[in-house]
Amino acid sequence: MKAGACNSRTTPGINEYVPDPDERMLTQSIPRADRTAPLFIVMNARSGASDSNESHEKMRLQLEAARRAHEFVLVEHPEDLTCQARRAVQAARERGGAVVAVGGDGTINAIAHAALPFDVPMGIVPQGTFNYSGRAHGIPLEIEAATEVLLNPRLKPVQVGAVNDRIFLVNVSLGLYPKALEQREEATTQLGRKPIVALWSGLRTLLQESGQLTLEIELDREREVVRTSTLFVGNNPVQLERVGLPEADDVQQRHLAGVIVKTNRPSALLWLAFRGALGTLGDADQIRSFAFRSMTVNPRLRYGRRDIKIAIDGEILRIRPPLRFSIAPHSLWLMVPKQETTPQC
Repeated sequence: MKAGACNSRTTPGINEYVPDPDERMLTQSIPRADRTAPLFIVMNARSGASDSNESHEKMRLQLEAARRAHEFVLVEHPEDLTCQARRAVQAARERGGAVVAVGGDGTINAIAHAALPFDVPMGIVPQGTFNYSGRAHGIPLEIEAATEVLLNPRLKPVQVGAVNDRIFLVNVSLGLYPKALEQREEATTQLGRKPIVALWSGLRTLLQESGQLTLEIELDREREVVRTSTLFVGNNPVQLERVGLPEADDVQQRHLAGVIVKTNRPSALLWLAFRGALGTLGDADQIRSFAFRSMTVNPRLRYGRRDIKIAIDGEILRIRPPLRFSIAPHSLWLMVPKQETTPQC
């Protein structure tokens, strides 16, 4: 079915429901992975290269064959995604069910943001361009296999990053990377949501002249001012491991990974992109990477500007500084395969 009208009810902020992040596991309830629990499936019609109607039909037939109660919500307009995610989570709470995100990392972020405060179990059927959220937890990329996980899951507590009142599962960035994402969105809208299109668009952005940000960073009770073309904060070990950053192991141990790019020269940025493709980015002299638990970033904005453009899990938005990065006090209860699998790189 298509998404219906949304109300204006808001989801609690990520820091409103646990007073002390260090007591996370003492206060967080553990939901059940009940095979009979109904599934409330939010499907983004704009994600990935596949046809949403075809994906819907495949899932419907498989769930009906398994006699699993379910409801679909097809979201055709991006501005409806947040409120439809809230409605699906509310329905899952009332009926003791789980919510499922069918889409890319941005869609998954929206569903996770709604589910996290209420400990509602969440499933993923990856349909995006890179699908880092699914890959990190061994969730199959094929629709039928991912749907099978929903029928017989194991619940896994997953670390969630936070910047101010927003969460992220994959990464947050400011500077050149949000610009690259905007240009990628334009290219994929015209040419299709395929990895090769995203790669071409990213290379085109790197070859253009880029400016630099001046950031005041507070880390480990020390402050410094840095100039950078991009600040990147990662929470996904698969993405970090793929480009060769040693902090991939740290993000699985209650840390986030910070990356500061020291250059803004197009030729140097292109070389860094090449090293990332080879998995050797961590050895580059023009990269500074580090693991942390909390960090505050205060950009020096141009006169009259009160907010800064950032990218959260592939979605662009503006946020008012300072930017406070931390680990969210709750884990996300993710529905993953019964048997532990190796992350898909």
